Amino acid sequence: MSGRDDLAAFGRPDLAKLVARTREELEKRDGALSGRFTLTGLSEREVRDVHGFLGKEPGARPDRATIQLEHLDRVVRRGYGRTLNQLCEELGGPLRHRSDLRRTEEELRGRVLAPALASPLYERSWFRDWLDHRDTRAAVTRRVNAVMRRDEADDLQDLAHATRVLEAVVGHHGDHAPQAGAPVLLLQDLAVGATGDTKALDNRTALSRLVLSALAARRGTPRPDDQDAQECRALWEEYDVVQDDLASRVLVLNLPADGPVLGGWLTEAADHGVPLQVTLHQLVRFPPVPAPSVVHVCENPAVLRRAAERLGARSAPLVCTEGWPSAAFHRLASAAVAAGARLRYHGDFDWPGALMAHRVIGRYGAEPWRMSAADYLAHRPAGAPELRGTERATPWDPALAEAMRERGTVVYEESVVADLLKDLEPGETPVGGPGGAGE
Repeated sequence: MSGRDDLAAFGRPDLAKLVARTREELEKRDGALSGRFTLTGLSEREVRDVHGFLGKEPGARPDRATIQLEHLDRVVRRGYGRTLNQLCEELGGPLRHRSDLRRTEEELRGRVLAPALASPLYERSWFRDWLDHRDTRAAVTRRVNAVMRRDEADDLQDLAHATRVLEAVVGHHGDHAPQAGAPVLLLQDLAVGATGDTKALDNRTALSRLVLSALAARRGTPRPDDQDAQECRALWEEYDVVQDDLASRVLVLNLPADGPVLGGWLTEAADHGVPLQVTLHQLVRFPPVPAPSVVHVCENPAVLRRAAERLGARSAPLVCTEGWPSAAFHRLASAAVAAGARLRYHGDFDWPGALMAHRVIGRYGAEPWRMSAADYLAHRPAGAPELRGTERATPWDPALAEAMRERGTVVYEESVVADLLKDLEPGETPVGGPGGAGE
């Protein structure tokens, strides 16, 4: 027999196990025929067959066989006219020596990182910190390992795509808030520009995880949980990136403004005390210049509705985020602050509400509006749900977070709306300590 015909015996289960393990050992040892290994979990018959192939007597253990590579090589040379390395390659393809794999891995890792290292963003510390973060390094390792398993070079593009997206986002507004009338970035356009795939930046894709983790690093906050679609959307929108500029909205009561079209709508609505739903598209198309004033901000539309019903046109200016602040809210808030307005913020007394308050207060220098520990402890609505989720700091009043942890229940804005309405009365201003608590 010649060629592969004389290797048919290696298809037997006992010898197939021997060859498979021998291949692993040769790859690990870079083909060196030195040392030994032990096959375990064998039946008594398999032990006899393996030892019979080796020309040796079975050992004391009936379930294992110890093989010396040099001896096995001599057996294969005598019986099959091949070296042990040649036999393994003929049966299973080229050996992948460990040192070769390390070199290949280093080369692939270099190719993955090259676009990021060459980017102008590499001059920025937050970008370098993001590249060096254990999660980013792990993502690169997973990608390299996947390519090595499947030999698909296209899989190396994730970090390059993420870098392109980040360059576009940072280049859009630089280190400053978006100016009035500046266009927004549509998420699908970013995805197409970087990858050619409109869905590449959809929530929970590998690319969106990479980009959002970098944007969080730039902001100096923890990476968002990709299971929380609202938090991910909010992070995108802080950078003026939206899925749909018509769907991004903010609810406004009594905020007159200068400017064509939208400025007129806001002023007329304020004259009549009518709430107005404003879209990001309108804010970009017809940027308003709000009248300088104290602008109160709430989280829940029920508060704004009650203000409109009870106070109407007499209410102080009130803007509602309707949950996580949207890109539309950020655009309007930036315009108001630029025009000389001061913001006062109130939200739910739960952990997401604390995070939202922290973000708005930090970004706009807003004053906490009845958001102190005293305000929280003054209300204990019946049937209040338990606090859930990740605990958040309340740096404007550290005692608030402590009080929330100790009591462990939520106080929603609807439960304190009567106090909020007092502050919206004509001529009234919130009073109190660091959280704006009422007297």
